[in-house]
Amino acid sequence: MNTLLLLALMVFCHGISSYGVVTNVSTRPDVVNIGAILSYKSIIGKVAKLAMETAVEDVNSDPTVLAGTKINLTMQDSSYSGFLGIVETLQFMEKDTVAIIGPQLSVTAHVVSHIANELQVPLLSYSATDSTLSPLQFPFFVRTSHSDLFQMAAIAEIVDHYGWKEVIAIYVDDDQGRNGVAALGDKLAERRCKISYKAPMPPEPTRDNVTDVLVKVALTESRIIVLHTYAGQGPEVLNVAKYLGMMATGYVWIATNWLSTILDTNSPVASDVMNDFEGVITLRMYTPDSEVKRKFVSRWSNLTRAKSTNGSFGLSTYGLYAYDTVWLLAHAIDAFFNQGGIISFSNDSRLTDVQGGSLNLDAMNIFDGGKLLLKSILQVNMTGITGPINFTSDRNFIYPAFEVINVVGTGFRRIGYWSNYSGLSLVPPEMLYTSPPNRSSASQRLSFIIWPGETTQRPRGWVFPNNGRELRIGVPKRVSFQEMVSEVGSDMFKGYCIDVFTAAVNLLPYAVPYKLFPFGDGRNNPSGTDLVQLITTGFYDAAIGDIAIITNRTRIVDFTQPYIESGLVVVAPVRKSNSSAWAFLRPFTLQMWGTTAIFFLIVGAVVWILEHRINDEFRGPPKKQVVTILWFSFSTLFFSHRENTVSTLGRLVLIIWLFVVLIINSSYTASLTSILTVQQLSSPIKGIETLINSNDPIGYQQGSYARNYLVEELGIRESRLFPFNSPEDFTTALKNGPHRGGVAAIVDERAYVDLFLSTRCEFSIVGQQFTKAGWGFAFPRDSPLAIDMSTAILKLSENGDLQRIHDKWLMRSACTKQGTKFEVDRLQLKSFWGLFAICGTACLLALIVYLFLMMRQFSRHYPEELKPPGSSSGSKRLRTFLSFADEKVEDVKSRSKRRQMEKNSNRSVATEDESIDSYKRRHLDLSSSNKSLDSCNET
Repeated sequence: MNTLLLLALMVFCHGISSYGVVTNVSTRPDVVNIGAILSYKSIIGKVAKLAMETAVEDVNSDPTVLAGTKINLTMQDSSYSGFLGIVETLQFMEKDTVAIIGPQLSVTAHVVSHIANELQVPLLSYSATDSTLSPLQFPFFVRTSHSDLFQMAAIAEIVDHYGWKEVIAIYVDDDQGRNGVAALGDKLAERRCKISYKAPMPPEPTRDNVTDVLVKVALTESRIIVLHTYAGQGPEVLNVAKYLGMMATGYVWIATNWLSTILDTNSPVASDVMNDFEGVITLRMYTPDSEVKRKFVSRWSNLTRAKSTNGSFGLSTYGLYAYDTVWLLAHAIDAFFNQGGIISFSNDSRLTDVQGGSLNLDAMNIFDGGKLLLKSILQVNMTGITGPINFTSDRNFIYPAFEVINVVGTGFRRIGYWSNYSGLSLVPPEMLYTSPPNRSSASQRLSFIIWPGETTQRPRGWVFPNNGRELRIGVPKRVSFQEMVSEVGSDMFKGYCIDVFTAAVNLLPYAVPYKLFPFGDGRNNPSGTDLVQLITTGFYDAAIGDIAIITNRTRIVDFTQPYIESGLVVVAPVRKSNSSAWAFLRPFTLQMWGTTAIFFLIVGAVVWILEHRINDEFRGPPKKQVVTILWFSFSTLFFSHRENTVSTLGRLVLIIWLFVVLIINSSYTASLTSILTVQQLSSPIKGIETLINSNDPIGYQQGSYARNYLVEELGIRESRLFPFNSPEDFTTALKNGPHRGGVAAIVDERAYVDLFLSTRCEFSIVGQQFTKAGWGFAFPRDSPLAIDMSTAILKLSENGDLQRIHDKWLMRSACTKQGTKFEVDRLQLKSFWGLFAICGTACLLALIVYLFLMMRQFSRHYPEELKPPGSSSGSKRLRTFLSFADEKVEDVKSRSKRRQMEKNSNRSVATEDESIDSYKRRHLDLSSSNKSLDSCNET
């Protein structure tokens, strides 16, 4: 790049004379010089040239834009040459050019930007979309369209939307091509996708070059192809691809916006060319619909007929952005003048100091107002025909968006949109800007697509590579449990795992060439973790065998669906439990016996309280009543209680208690029957908890993940662990026991243990399986073969083949354990506490209700006992209440009735006495009155 720049400087400076310093042009000059570099005959250049000429006319005809100042746009044809583009940029510097629109290519922009930086002349490009043209490195470069970074983000989101994981990138091997593919790789990596193969082409490829590249692509695995090139080379690539049969069903072609530029500019495209594009997905920079855009589009056909020397052609989005670039620059120049900016140039002292030869370097002048104009450009906020124009802090347009287009037949259809704000959608992006961004998978949508081969079914996205290379598959070389997998010859294996793998491969819809390679020294069982790590290094393409799916392995490889469940269990020696005279006590634990006995007494006492005042069977001397309580309580165990309950509350409590007794009785009977009739096995080891809490040695299988699990997850000291290679080693160690150099128990995977126990009945699994795991086949991360193999394994499970393979290799009948059972756990209180809680609650509620009713009766029959404390002592009231509670209800009622009658009789006598006294008083009063009358008459 530096050599090219130096060569251009030499050519330029040899061909021009030295100009002095131009200073202090008037603040509002009549004309402002602007340069433009483009290729007139290119598909982008011819549209941009006409669009910029029209924009200059529109700006100059509107006096409100620059207040009378005119723009003088000088264009130079670079003719597809980066060298000419550099030279033409230098030529603009002698003409007091304040800004340059262009160059058209990113390759040229990388070089020209160095000149713009040195001479402080803003460089605005609508087509140099290379994302590495960074404002940090090139502060005077301003991109006036969307960066390739957003285009690649849209492609990555499309790939992820359809569930593909790998793509192939075909690109032109220049700055724009390489940097665009690098950006695509970064965006794919964010979604756990990747570029599996990069296929570069020369900048000007021949048909043979294209053919060679596509032949290599056809031999790869992925069928998702991203074509990032130019409009000149793209159609040739697709034509060769169609010739090679690479536009058939199963392929997916995603083209960057060069294809949409062809469709827009050369419309209508010839039918034979459109056939090459059939089913391709492409992107087009999105410009929202508006009145000014519609007016400009309607003018376009007249403009091409009137001004173009290249005949009539369509309007692409590059033309729209080129038009807006002129207007953007015009508004910036107006702001520049409004801020007091003047157009002046000065010599570059660093170039003046460089002497020697005939290079006229002092002709290169610095634009003194370049920084102010650059600032004005970045601060422009306007609405053009492409929509809102406003720069973000990283100098990208706000709201970058693309249309997603599907080429169909002789035309194309829009299947959706992509925006940096909300991803894929079916509605225009501007309709989503008013709502919070939604990136959920449910909101990401596109219309149906017609893929290559005229199919609407989503392609799988990959095939097994047809390059003659076989998969290198690692297989553990086991020395024990060879029913799982064993080597029977040179690179030949048999066993359960091998048969499952072979059956699954036969169900795949494509052929998979592979070769099996043994892994291990043949003396010790190899580590499954070591085997899968070789997949990450590329030494193996896959690994099959008895490989457990555990966390640390899933972090580095992908596993298929498990084809057998196999968690960790504990194996220990067991012995037969002999029956004893006290076997009838074994069904219940001590706590269960105690609680049951207490509740028998509680229920008996509660029923006695509830029945005592109304039921003669619960009355009598104290000794008889105690016997009654005990007899009634325990007789309910056999439902043989003879006492009748007459109270409602008593019957309710008794019904609930009889239900509890029924459950307890049934459970006891079932457990005791099992103890006395089934041969019992017992072991001092009850499960993994026993091993954790002890210091006994523990055995495990060499190469198993059990060792790491016991040490890292359960905290068992490594010194307690002993590896063994064979079932015979297991047997010897278990028989010797911890006190004779053996082990207390073996911890291993369930699949191995089942095989081990099939011929060794003196050992058994104790406790529960304490991990959940399974075996699967391992493949590299994001391998599509892992997904298809998982589907095949599920089919084997559904059609019964998986079970038949299991029965063939793992079903054993030498040791039948029918009629034997490991010592059952005794029935514990925790299994029945709910019943006891219900019964206890019923007793408590019955007592509360009974006490309330009795208190109400007491207050009715002994109201004088409820007077304030001053009238009687508390102890007397308590004795009275207890006496009341002990009396039969009939006695209380009859005594209360007699007392009431006595009260009524006394009240009648008192009433008669009162009547007689009243009569006597009236008679005396009458006699006295008569005597008074007689005395008056005499007088």
